[in-house]
Amino acid sequence: MRAASIEAIPVAYPEPNDSDGVRHLLFVRITADDGTVGWGEAVTMWPEATTACAALVEGLAPLVVGRDPMEHAAIHTALKNHTWWYGNGGIASFAISALDIALWDLAGKAAGLSLLDLLGGPVHQALPALVSCHATVEDLDAMAATMAGWVREHRATGIKVGFGKRGTARLGVDHDRDVAFVAALRRELGPEPSIMIDLGASVRWDVRTAIRRTRAFEEHGIDWIEEPLGADDPEGYAELRAAVTTKIAYGEREWTPRGVQRIVATGTVDVVGVDPGRCEGITGWRAAAAHTHAAGREINAHAWSSAVVTAASLALSFAAPNCRQVEIKPLVNPMQHELTPRPLLPRDGHFTAPRGPGLGVEIREDVLDRYRR
Repeated sequence: MRAASIEAIPVAYPEPNDSDGVRHLLFVRITADDGTVGWGEAVTMWPEATTACAALVEGLAPLVVGRDPMEHAAIHTALKNHTWWYGNGGIASFAISALDIALWDLAGKAAGLSLLDLLGGPVHQALPALVSCHATVEDLDAMAATMAGWVREHRATGIKVGFGKRGTARLGVDHDRDVAFVAALRRELGPEPSIMIDLGASVRWDVRTAIRRTRAFEEHGIDWIEEPLGADDPEGYAELRAAVTTKIAYGEREWTPRGVQRIVATGTVDVVGVDPGRCEGITGWRAAAAHTHAAGREINAHAWSSAVVTAASLALSFAAPNCRQVEIKPLVNPMQHELTPRPLLPRDGHFTAPRGPGLGVEIREDVLDRYRR
């Protein structure tokens, strides 16, 4: 089998889990000489990034066409060697991610094996589902009740809530309001489910605020606090980590395994979020997972995108001994529930090991055409 053609497919869709905000993705279809198709994805988010990433995919295609997809390691190296001039990370990593995922999908299909089998098989019997959502509603009690309902509906072990998102929640900017919400959520959930708070890109605290706020959250039992000081503040994170008992999570905005290795080496992170749709695909995620495992840190696949990245994240999570859960969106959405006829969903609150071939998901091209931009 040889890669015969590559197509970049930009889409834009309304995301119910983000107040129906329009989100942009770039899918990549690699068609082999025998007609087999491999699917990849770059989580580009913005229209201009999607356009740029599509151009890079098309420019990188000659490095992939004619190659055996089983040579994905050599192809990954060739892509990295080519893109050094215009960026070690960023949109170059996005393009590599989409191509790499599609090549692994093709390799699995060629071998008649699942991606998980190619990765060496599962090291977990099952992985619990974690609801991952955004705070968007002004009424904190009502929002807490809704979120607790999602946890019960999906039989999830906990919930991660993003602050500073679209809507009227206004979380992340006022101490008393933030603490009141976490208290309300704990009352609704009861004592067992875990709570994770994600500050996201639009909210950034200083160290003093992060310490005060996190300590207040700890009175209601939270598992981790994500990106309270942004993406790159090792001195601040060291001070915060020494002052609280809550785990510190960040790393989502690292686009290379070397970037993940760098933040792990600071000793300031407990849970590293890595997105295979941004961090050089399957190959990049595996390397990042090796760095985190060697340091005794947890890795969390940031799979808040389409069924393609979810499938990749699921296989990677089952192959990583230091992965503890899999994030899911609570609301039905086009890129999870329309894109594939068999959405990847937990059963009884847990995911079981995915089986192939390849990514193990069938992609409905009519849905891609509907959302193509």
